[in-house]
Amino acid sequence: MSDLALSEDAAVVLALAGTAIPFSDSAESEAEHWLRILRMHGEVGSAMQALGVGERPLAGERAPGTGGQRFRRGGENVVDLVTARAVKIARTRSAAVVGTIDVFEAVRDIYGSFFDDVLYSHGATAEELLERLAAAPEEGSPAQRR
Repeated sequence: MSDLALSEDAAVVLALAGTAIPFSDSAESEAEHWLRILRMHGEVGSAMQALGVGERPLAGERAPGTGGQRFRRGGENVVDLVTARAVKIARTRSAAVVGTIDVFEAVRDIYGSFFDDVLYSHGATAEELLERLAAAPEEGSPAQRR
């Protein structure tokens, strides 16, 4: 794949997604799987939990921009697409490893408003999450190992 290693948490997220995503029947369902996996791992998971992002969508909360829109990926392996995009993002920011923040950004790049809408329905906006992540130490950094 690349000479840039995955953090332990990013590797877990991608492995879990590889088992869950094939059972999705829509982009919304895939985005929901990504959110549930990401909220449990790494710096993204810590930030989501700190913001109160729950396992289930908030009652009666419909994300802005969601209608009945659906699409299929046409058979591509989305986990491979997310992984490749995450590596590119990590390289762009000169990271030592690919972290969950890179996976999060890659998922947002690939799913666009589908993911942002799912995140919103769980109680946070992408902007709030990015703000919280900006203040967190980088995954795998000495500050996080303490």
